[in-house]
Amino acid sequence: MNPQLGKKIFKGILLVELLGVAGAYALYFKMDTSQDFRQQMCRRLPSILEVYYKCNEWSGTYGIRERDQESWLSNKN
Repeated sequence: MNPQLGKKIFKGILLVELLGVAGAYALYFKMDTSQDFRQQMCRRLPSILEVYYKCNEWSGTYGIRERDQESWLSNKN
């Protein structure tokens, strides 16, 4: 294999990895700052919202899920 081709492939893979990490952080930040966005995620992609809740619980931040559910139930009434 050509060393130049190997370098290009490595740089491409590295770029894709960095974009993935940046995208995941952007999604986490958006969910962390907006309860409305979390409600939207609950309707569209509940598994991703579950990962958000679990990550916060693993890091020692509790009560976000309960506050969201309480707020969403009070908005329905």
